[in-house]
Amino acid sequence: MGILSSVRGVPTVVGINRTQDASIAVARGPSYVASLQKERLTRRKHHWGRLGDVRDRYLARFPELREEVDLVVECWSSDGEVEQRADYHRELAETLRFRDGMRVEQVSHHLAHLYSAFHPSPFDAAAVMVIDAQGSRVRDLTEGFAGRDGAAPELLEVASFYDCTRDGGLACLGKQLWDGDWERPVGLGCFYYLLTRMIFPTGEGNEGKVMGLAPFGRPGVLGLPPLVVDEHRVAIPAAWCELFAERERFVFPTEAGASIEDSANLAAEGQQAFETALLGLARWLAERTGRRDLCFAGGAALNCSGNGRLLRESRFRRMFIPPSPHDGGTAVGCALYGMIELLGQSSAFRWSNDYLGPEPDEAALRAALDGGGGDLVVERPDDLLDRVVEILDRGGVVAVHHDRSESGPRALGNRSILADARHPAMQDHINSKVKGREWFRPLAPIVLLDAAPEIFEIDRPAPFMQFAAGVRPEYRARLPAITHVDGTARLQTVERASNPLLHALLTRFEERTGCPVLLNTSLNGQGDPLTETPADALDCFRTTEMHALVMPPFLVRKRDEPPPVPR
Repeated sequence: MGILSSVRGVPTVVGINRTQDASIAVARGPSYVASLQKERLTRRKHHWGRLGDVRDRYLARFPELREEVDLVVECWSSDGEVEQRADYHRELAETLRFRDGMRVEQVSHHLAHLYSAFHPSPFDAAAVMVIDAQGSRVRDLTEGFAGRDGAAPELLEVASFYDCTRDGGLACLGKQLWDGDWERPVGLGCFYYLLTRMIFPTGEGNEGKVMGLAPFGRPGVLGLPPLVVDEHRVAIPAAWCELFAERERFVFPTEAGASIEDSANLAAEGQQAFETALLGLARWLAERTGRRDLCFAGGAALNCSGNGRLLRESRFRRMFIPPSPHDGGTAVGCALYGMIELLGQSSAFRWSNDYLGPEPDEAALRAALDGGGGDLVVERPDDLLDRVVEILDRGGVVAVHHDRSESGPRALGNRSILADARHPAMQDHINSKVKGREWFRPLAPIVLLDAAPEIFEIDRPAPFMQFAAGVRPEYRARLPAITHVDGTARLQTVERASNPLLHALLTRFEERTGCPVLLNTSLNGQGDPLTETPADALDCFRTTEMHALVMPPFLVRKRDEPPPVPR
């Protein structure tokens, strides 16, 4: 540790993402990081940052914020909130206690993404790419890059490419910039945003729906050209822009029995164009850096099908994608940037698991269970795992609310819904009766790490559910609830060290059934973010057709329990 920590105790840095998917992170000392997205508290998905967040939302959830902090690092994007910077800083001065007087710094958007990806990775050196729809304006960038002096200050970063080493070497090899005019879109992030709006025009965050719909279509049938990759830049041909001007033909139909052919074909063609261009960017970056390891962040890194192709087909030997590669993860990047670059402290934090939420509140758990009402039965079984495995094996759907929440958008076992992946009707039941979402949406498997290569076409751990991998042909019929129409699955591998409860549950399920796989999806109802508190979990359990809720050491059931899902 450096001079600051040895004289004044453990340093504390607060990182705040002020834009879409608003979030906060607290880094203390060399290893501890906690983080939470605003949406988990307000119950509004993708909730943007606003004045009052630290005072009214975050302060009550993080005891660390009531102690002295050394530094706050903020990340802004290109929305208008940055114009209220003085008001935000006034809120910080009134809410937090600074060790040596108020110190607030900014880091630009893509640099925050980089610090959320490279520094928590296992690599000492790596190529890094950040791709999203839009980041900071040139005038607000806190990093240099070739060509900055000649770039107009109002231009927006949409992709950035780096060569990084842990000893302090960081070179921005190129940025793709955009003037913000949606009549002239550029870059992969803008392309996929427009593709998504064509098919699912209402709401935010529907990119995952497009990815899930794509395997139902036929790429090439619309005759659209590939995207044009020129080194680190991606151009969108005029034919795509003309198609994006249409408004009705490709909207996914909500009427029962309506044809999805046009929607699916566009999703397939767009997904193929995205993946091909992504591989082209990765090829350029590998050639430019000579690196064999890649870190990838930004909203584009949530595309599991594209990530799977990068893993299989790019020149990179290893990849690290943070569990929160989207804007929600930039708060962690802000905190690490502050700790490393501004305080001069080393960071030993590695994103080995994503359970970064606030420490569990036992009083809140007791209060939620005590106030459960007469419609619920709360038990404390002598063998909790045995009861849960029995419910799963007979066709039950089990929610799990346990320990610290996941910081990213994927449920990784602490805010999850589990079910039997062998059950042929389970996908339809969960999509319609539990999640209240489109019938085609795939559901993910969790699998014991040692068993993963036998069942899935993957040769390494995949702890964050970020890669689509093939289900080996002999297992596809055996695991229908998690095998997508194209024979792939977005798997999560489970090790005892990262999640002892989930590992023990999978082990017990394998002992009973011979199957080391379970279905895993996020614990939330229709249109909601992941649950955060025990009360959230109970509300979700009550209003959906699930059979049990695990809140260790308790098991919660409904007094009028629904029948198991028929096989």
